[in-house]
Parts: sequence; structure tokens; C-alpha cells
Amino acid sequence: MQVILENLPQVFSAYLVYLVAVLSPGPATMAIASASLGQGRRHGFTMAAGIFCGSMTWALAASAGLATVLTHYAHAVTVLRIVGGLYLLYLALRAFRSAASTTDPMARDTAAKSFRHTFLRGYAIHLTNPKAIFAWLAILSLGLPAGATGGTVAVIVAGCLTTGFTVFMGYAWLFSLPGALRAYRSARRYIEGTLAVLFTAAGARLLLQH
Repeated sequence: MQVILENLPQVFSAYLVYLVAVLSPGPATMAIASASLGQGRRHGFTMAAGIFCGSMTWALAASAGLATVLTHYAHAVTVLRIVGGLYLLYLALRAFRSAASTTDPMARDTAAKSFRHTFLRGYAIHLTNPKAIFAWLAILSLGLPAGATGGTVAVIVAGCLTTGFTVFMGYAWLFSLPGALRAYRSARRYIEGTLAVLFTAAGARLLLQH
């Protein structure tokens, strides 16, 4: 506890970096917006829960020393990047098809898409994003002082995960508000088309990285 109190500036710096990262628009935010707008609040919350669990997985992996593994098996990062890029392109294709459709997805039976399916989509989005693990490694490196204990790691991870959970669920709630739903219905095809372009750009960026 004494080590944590003495290094609160470093710990709070890690919190700030994570907050900026989680608030920045990216595949996770786009997926939550798509689920909330297109399928309703419950699916939005479910998508957010899947993304949060993906973030928690990377946080635990980073805490366990995944950096050492990645250093010795650099090709694992390449494989992960390719898988992540292809998955984002798959989501882009789905968004393009939705944009081309004249049928309002909210008029369909959304129960056909189970909450389990929505959760796993969210989990896969974050788990196949190599930037997530490097973000966690950077956050832990920034917040951990020399001679840090496991308690310090736990404080940083717990604080960041609490922030992430709040932001992800907040996005799901925000995008499912009646005003957001009305705006979505009136501009659905344009919104889905924009999401498709953004998913394509994110996927291509992952695939073209060296």
C-alpha cells in the first residue's frame, strides 16, 4: 500500500492514458453503436460486455507477462493482426450489405440474433485487435514504479477496467436513446455506409502494417 501511495502520480497517469484510449473512436465504439442503434439497448449492452471481457482478457495477459512471449514469438503478433484485419473486413461487408438493404433492421425480429452471438462478436473484436495488448503493456509500463508489487498492478488494472466498463456501457446507453434511434432510422443507410467505410479502413490498416 505504501508503494502505491508514493507513486499515485504514475498510477493516475496510467488511468488518464487508458481513459483517452478507450474514449477514442475505434472498432469497439463502432460495434457498440451499430448494435445499439440497429438492434436495441439490450444488444448494445451485450456487445459492450463482450468488448469489456476482451479488454479484461488482454489486461490479465499483460499482467501475466505476455510481453515476454511476444518478444520471443513475434510472428504471433503478425497472425493476430491478420486475423483481426480479416474480421474487421467481414464486419465491413455486413455493414455494406445493411446499407444496401431497404429494410429497416429494427423492423425485423432481432431475437434471431442471440445475445450470445452479439457477446461473442464484441469479444472477438477486442481479442483480435493487437493494439489492445500493446496499449495495456504501455499503460502498465507507465504506471508501474521500480519494485512494484502485485498490489500495484491490481490497482492499475482494476481502475482501468472500471473506467472501460463505464465508458463501454455508457456508449451502449447513449446510442440507444430514443433520439439516437430516430436519427438512425432517418439516416440508417448513410450511417451503415459510414460504419462500413470505417471498418474497412481499420481492417486494411491492420493488414497493411509491417
